[in-house]
Amino acid sequence: MPRADGPAPADVADLRAAVAAALAGRGPALAPEPLAFGGPLPAGTALVLRTSGSTGLPREVALSATALLASARATHERLGGDAHWLLALPPTHVAGLQVVLRSVVAGTPLVTTDLAAPFSAGSFAAAAARMSGSRRYVSLVPTQLHRLLGPGPDRESALAALRSFDAVLLGGAAASPTLLGSAREAGARVVTTYGMTETCGGCVYDGVPLTGVRVRVVDGSSGHPLPADATGVVEISGPVLATGYLGEPALTAATFRTDPDGSRWLRTNDLGVLSAAGLLTVLGRADDVIVTGGVNVAPAAVEAALAGALTPADGVGEVCVVGVPDPEWGQRVVAVAELLGAARGASPGDVARAGLLDRARRAVATTLGPPAAPRDLLLVADLPRRGPGKIDRAAVTELAARTAPRTH
Repeated sequence: MPRADGPAPADVADLRAAVAAALAGRGPALAPEPLAFGGPLPAGTALVLRTSGSTGLPREVALSATALLASARATHERLGGDAHWLLALPPTHVAGLQVVLRSVVAGTPLVTTDLAAPFSAGSFAAAAARMSGSRRYVSLVPTQLHRLLGPGPDRESALAALRSFDAVLLGGAAASPTLLGSAREAGARVVTTYGMTETCGGCVYDGVPLTGVRVRVVDGSSGHPLPADATGVVEISGPVLATGYLGEPALTAATFRTDPDGSRWLRTNDLGVLSAAGLLTVLGRADDVIVTGGVNVAPAAVEAALAGALTPADGVGEVCVVGVPDPEWGQRVVAVAELLGAARGASPGDVARAGLLDRARRAVATTLGPPAAPRDLLLVADLPRRGPGKIDRAAVTELAARTAPRTH
């Protein structure tokens, strides 16, 4: 079994064999990490994965071979056919394990980056150079894409490698419009994905559900479906749904609901809007909303506004917006930004002198109104993360509450 930080190259063949056996029902269910649950698994379980635990405690999710195969086949159908895959994510999480599974289903070779070392543009380019086949796919998270597009000695070779992929699946966290624009301008064929462990990974590509998957937006209190263009809680149905959570029947019943017509739906904790044409826009988690001075502020909207104001040219990469307790405002909006390249080794310096905070406040106030403008800006070498690059908002909030200066 792979280590928590990913398999050494010699382990990949063993992992592929274990995935193939689990899918075919020739062996026990595959669990890349030791199970906390000691009871019998639900019938048909092929894989047990932990959720990333970005909010609350991690859960152990049972996935059937039927669901996993439906996900892999629908992905290849959407992308244009089977292809060779590059594994650049740890296979202890659904995004990485799905790359292994898709290569098994497609019957194509699997190449891996050095998963035991930090992701880098050089390792990505070297791994891509080892791939064969005329068609190739890779799955990345936004942090990795930032590092491929950023300055550095391996930038040109990394960009050439990025352009060689027929599809670059991007998921695990929301990507800013600026990042997506930069990647596509560089020639990358980026496909944004939305999904979770409970849906066998990404099941909505560029806002459109995969074949067999249905999406609706419901009222968070009543559960009634909402009309087009209304904001509500996202629910997902289809053959890709997990069986449930191990050892937690009450949570399983509350999360996976069955309509009178027999269709089974997953109630997510995400807010979204579904257009009349069926295009889903995810606005962020329902429990991330910041209430400041009696005004509700959506962190995802603030992060999108900041993406154009704080750019790699400023030495700034991803930005996470959180609310910290404040005696005057109830919660104070704080932006925590990750430094890039040479800036990572430098002192963050005086934010006011650099003008970044004022620029950030103007950009957000113009787009979303003054209450949404961050009152503080904290620059850090690395944002706390969980799972395959997902920002740990709870840890960022704790960090901001402890260290962010109060400037406004």
